[in-house]
Amino acid sequence: MRSTGVEELDELERIVAAGGSDLEVRAVREIDCGARQFPLYAFGLGNPDPEVPAIGIFGGVHGLESIGAQIVIAYLQSILRRLRWDTTLQRQLERLRLVFVPVVNPGGMWRRTRANPQGIDLMRNAPLESRERVPFLIGGHRFGPRLPWYRGAAAGPMEAEAAAVCQVADEELLGHRFSMVVDCHSGFGLSDRIWFPYAHTVLPIPHLAEMHALLEILDQTHSHHRYVFEPQSRQYLAHGDLWDYLYLRALQRPGRVFLPLTLEMGSWLWVKKNPRQLFSRHGMFNPLIEHRRQRVLRRHWPGSIS
Repeated sequence: MRSTGVEELDELERIVAAGGSDLEVRAVREIDCGARQFPLYAFGLGNPDPEVPAIGIFGGVHGLESIGAQIVIAYLQSILRRLRWDTTLQRQLERLRLVFVPVVNPGGMWRRTRANPQGIDLMRNAPLESRERVPFLIGGHRFGPRLPWYRGAAAGPMEAEAAAVCQVADEELLGHRFSMVVDCHSGFGLSDRIWFPYAHTVLPIPHLAEMHALLEILDQTHSHHRYVFEPQSRQYLAHGDLWDYLYLRALQRPGRVFLPLTLEMGSWLWVKKNPRQLFSRHGMFNPLIEHRRQRVLRRHWPGSIS
């Protein structure tokens, strides 16, 4: 196996090489990075029957936020190891579908950029306009790829990576009677947050009652969790949010419930504890000291996701 020089991408190749009868692997897209091409992998486990619940776990949408991809990879590896001996987990997967896309943006991760290799922010790339005014730049713009949070050209197609997310959602999640997503990010605030739609409007979602029930379950089963559970619109609005776009598409399927969540790890806390990280672009979004990285991995998997 040829090393990419990026730990997360190399780890995915090791998972693919190890294989196993329980794990379904496919390359949804090939992402062109000029000098290199990288497969965008999706992994499936469990029962594909649309009558059973399905959970999608995504990471690495922004190439700089490698800690999110590490959490998804660690959780996938944990499940694969447990499947060798854990009969309870084996029975659970008879009644559940799990889908993992650990690195949505392999080109950005290889280049260590937030955007994909074309300079486009994948979480601003969906064909969806905010109903209210968004904050300048951060809410998504079309000035050009030299500035962060660039959405892409107005008349252009969705980027390959964003289209791959939609494809996986269509084929693996939205057809199920109940499905949900956890998309792992970092970078906002001092607190860990779980965001749910909407990001493009302050209006409440139709499934607000289901989101409240989900929070009740979280509070009851993880009474000491650290998450602020809220709609993203309470913090800022944005154009082109992928999960808003897919949630709106799911509403067109009667009898189906799709609940997308974004785990937003508060990386400002890591900077507060180690101010030197301010001078590192990677350090703005990831814990650089090893014991803090290990603490983040312990905190977010598997207890708070499984």
